[in-house]
Amino acid sequence: MPALPRPASVSRYVARAVTTRPRPHHRTNVALLARNLTDRDLWLVHMLHEHRVLTTHQVTRLAYPSLRTAQRRLRTLHQHAVLDSFRPLTTSGSAPEHYALGPAGATLLAARTGLDTTTLGWDASATGRIAYSPCLAHDLGVNELLTHLAARAHTAPTTALRLWLSERSAARRWGDIIRPDAYAHWRHGDRLLPFFLEYETGSQALARVEAKLPGYAAFTATTGTRPALLIHTRTQCRDQALRHRLAGTVHELDLLVATASADLTTTTPWGPWWAPLHPDAHRVTLAELATHWPRLSPATGLEPTDTDTALTRPVPPLPPLARTQAGT
Repeated sequence: MPALPRPASVSRYVARAVTTRPRPHHRTNVALLARNLTDRDLWLVHMLHEHRVLTTHQVTRLAYPSLRTAQRRLRTLHQHAVLDSFRPLTTSGSAPEHYALGPAGATLLAARTGLDTTTLGWDASATGRIAYSPCLAHDLGVNELLTHLAARAHTAPTTALRLWLSERSAARRWGDIIRPDAYAHWRHGDRLLPFFLEYETGSQALARVEAKLPGYAAFTATTGTRPALLIHTRTQCRDQALRHRLAGTVHELDLLVATASADLTTTTPWGPWWAPLHPDAHRVTLAELATHWPRLSPATGLEPTDTDTALTRPVPPLPPLARTQAGT
């Protein structure tokens, strides 16, 4: 792997929950830096712009063969301000490093796409906003679930997370009708499960979750496409309460909905943890959901248009040549 140039300059720019590693007070030579970044580094820059924040473990899961290898490269990228990082305060133990786009990374991304950093939605307070956001746990939960799905391809070549759109990207496409927490395509062999994800932490009233369902029915009616709706809850107790509340509405609106909880999914969210929302349903795998619902079809609005840029096109969930880079 190419070594990055000695950092000539980088400044700290935002107060964080916990400052992790100080950086030299110099200015980064972005042109020189760009020549020493790997395709995997550049992929990570795009991923952090798309998904805002990833922990060390999530990045390792997607792109590195070991935690130690990932930590070494992430420290180097942090030192050169390609990435910024923070550790949320916890009541016990310590949180893993959380990575966001750094100032040099934002400058580099803007240059590669012919934009400026303000158009990216990035400024000097970006990491602070992420670190102190009340949505941080929710966003990390979404990313935890989907990074496990994406990384499954490393050990099961017949499976793949072919597409993963963030909440922001989904809103850009369909925000006038629905605002899911993510949209993704899960493939197992020849079976494809296109799905919207609602990641439910228990902070909302059940009635508010139910109020989202007519939007998904309107989406189906308007577009003529039928992705599944997966609702992921924190506990089995919450899952059961939600299923009881939503059953009648789901049937009335003819939606394809399945639920699961973090009590079950843990590190294997593709497993037999998902229960279609109808009476007498038993829990099945994501691949079995695709078989269970033959009327499924991918969402419309995914095709590139003249208004798309390098920033609005989907970012591959895994880095380029992930398998051949595994030892670097």
